Amino acid sequence: MKGLQDLLQQAQQVQERLRAAQEQLARSEVQGESGGGLVRVTMPGRHDVRRLHIEPSLLREDHEVIEGLVAAAVNDAVRRVEAMQRERLGDLAGGLGLPAGFPLPG
Repeated sequence: MKGLQDLLQQAQQVQERLRAAQEQLARSEVQGESGGGLVRVTMPGRHDVRRLHIEPSLLREDHEVIEGLVAAAVNDAVRRVEAMQRERLGDLAGGLGLPAGFPLPG
């Protein structure tokens, strides 16, 4: 019975560490960009766009160009958030002895 109690206690600790890591990710921000920095998107770990900056000189361009650069900057920010999540949650998974690529919730 002691082994089961130890296992349950370890699972609870893992859950607490995972929750703390997810909260930290939600507060962390990344910046995606496109057009050599003409368009910049700031996004927290929850994938919400917090800020969008479009260089004023770009506003003279055709709207399709601007739309494409905004989409590219958002996609860049999403990839950066996902990389940050893999890095931080991967460190947690590595400490648990889980196999590489094991999906963690969040």
